[in-house]
Amino acid sequence: MIIGGVSFADKMLFTRRIAVMLKAGIPISETLAVLENQSANPVMRKVLADVGARIKNGQTLTKSLEHHPRVFDSLYLSIVSVGEESGKLEENLEYLAAEMGKTYEFQRRVKGAMLYPMLIVTAALGVGGWIGLFVLPKLVTLFKSLGVKLPLSTQILLIVAQFMKDYGLWVVGAAVAAGVGGWLWAKSPIGKPVWDRIVLTIPVWGRLAQNIQVAGFCRNMGLMLKAGLPVAVCLETAKKAAGNTVFRKYFEKVGKAVDQGKSLEKELVSGSYKYFPLLASRMIGVGERTGKLDETLLYLGGFYEEEVDDVTKNMGTILEPALLLVIAVGVAFMAMAIISPIYEFTGSIKR
Repeated sequence: MIIGGVSFADKMLFTRRIAVMLKAGIPISETLAVLENQSANPVMRKVLADVGARIKNGQTLTKSLEHHPRVFDSLYLSIVSVGEESGKLEENLEYLAAEMGKTYEFQRRVKGAMLYPMLIVTAALGVGGWIGLFVLPKLVTLFKSLGVKLPLSTQILLIVAQFMKDYGLWVVGAAVAAGVGGWLWAKSPIGKPVWDRIVLTIPVWGRLAQNIQVAGFCRNMGLMLKAGLPVAVCLETAKKAAGNTVFRKYFEKVGKAVDQGKSLEKELVSGSYKYFPLLASRMIGVGERTGKLDETLLYLGGFYEEEVDDVTKNMGTILEPALLLVIAVGVAFMAMAIISPIYEFTGSIKR
């Protein structure tokens, strides 16, 4: 098995190209050989070479792809499997490529909206750290040598400067260690469930995280149902695809309820799913009653993706002036703290 190194964009392009070539009547072994030569990613080339070799040995496309779970997840494999069994592999791959394209654009918009605020925060932290380590410690000796009464702002700055002079490297080291330790804890089996629940309770950000999970669930479920998969299988696959452990438990519980004969709507509105929107539950019920559950879920996926898009745009609009204001206040405070004692000193010389 070849691990890692294949991006979502690589997988999307592969799916789009294999769908077009199979629809044109090119044999699958020849298709994979062509795509292997065209791929710019060396890891993807190795994956396709292995898949092509397995197909030549008589394995199906699904069985061949299963040997690379880091590249092709359960959702992908399920849709390919149904396509092979129903004789509609080209159609399923074409539809899968289209939905992956929508997901890719959605992820790109979210990342793009958050990029500018993240750059501002990173730059502010970097400049602040540099000033704290290399500039403030030098001010301690300078201001003590002036021999004038220092204003409150300068006294506060000197306390910070003296602390950074004595313990600056320890502070930076502790901050880095805390950040790395927190990140590792949030990824660990113990910390991730706790962190995932905390994220959902954070104002604004919690609603954003909730909508991202709901959008992914609805789109994935709609895609699988459209491909012909049973609801129970769709829910099991959606559970594995969920990035948040709270929603993973939700989908596991819903799957068990469906196995017992309950409808999706009846289970979702039971009150046990705090972070699953009531609107989505009711719309799913409409889809169940009209026999258009797949179309309803795909519509909901697009709807909640637009909600996420709007929130990220508004978040960037709100954060940008707030961050700039904080930085401006910090710069003004430091300028006042540094210039005031120098002004007092030059004034005492004139007198």
